[in-house]
Amino acid sequence: MSLPQDFFGRIIFLIQKYGLSFLKGAGTTLLIALVGTIIGCVIGFVVGIIQTIPVSKRDNIFKRIFLKFLKLIMNIYVEVFRGTPMMVQAMFIYYGSAVLFGINMDMWFAAYFIVSINTGAYMAETVRGGILSINEGQTEGAKAIGMNHFQSMTSVVLPQAIRNTLPALGNEFVINIKDTSVLNVIAVTELFFVTRSAAGSTYMTFQSFFIVSIIYLVLTFVTTRLLRLVEKYMS
Repeated sequence: MSLPQDFFGRIIFLIQKYGLSFLKGAGTTLLIALVGTIIGCVIGFVVGIIQTIPVSKRDNIFKRIFLKFLKLIMNIYVEVFRGTPMMVQAMFIYYGSAVLFGINMDMWFAAYFIVSINTGAYMAETVRGGILSINEGQTEGAKAIGMNHFQSMTSVVLPQAIRNTLPALGNEFVINIKDTSVLNVIAVTELFFVTRSAAGSTYMTFQSFFIVSIIYLVLTFVTTRLLRLVEKYMS
């Protein structure tokens, strides 16, 4: 069977031959992005809350030392993962864990782990900013009626901070849909990996990546519109 010579003929050929693989790759990309974003948001909220815990001179000295040490660790984590590319993190964590610690990490676990901790570092700063954006008078008012820091945070500050950070959360999910493409360096069969395999098998590089660019565009466009509906509902 001779290959089509025209551009759109080759597009149709690739869809017929690799259409199911493209769909599976897109599904894997969405799953990794979704799970990584959810876990990353949990990490981000924990780190962001810890970073905003007030330290007073009236506190016990051991509490002050512990909180300062904990905040230092959190700051190092945020700076390292915000300051290095996810591709480098993927290589270092997946291959470095085997070399340094003798841990042969499962490829899928590595994919979820890498996206989650990367997202957590970015969300931590977003959450911290969201918490600090809440008027201090509300926190003081909560404490005035007998609430401790944990109660004022969960009942007064966080509900408002979550609403304020919702656009950034949605944006992080959209970014993760695209950034999962870097996981091909550890052989995760997401959308980019599948496309590169199709291009290598047929030598139709431009046509293959034309198809995948349309798929990524559709995924991000639909996701963005759905997230805007959620933001509108939450507002």
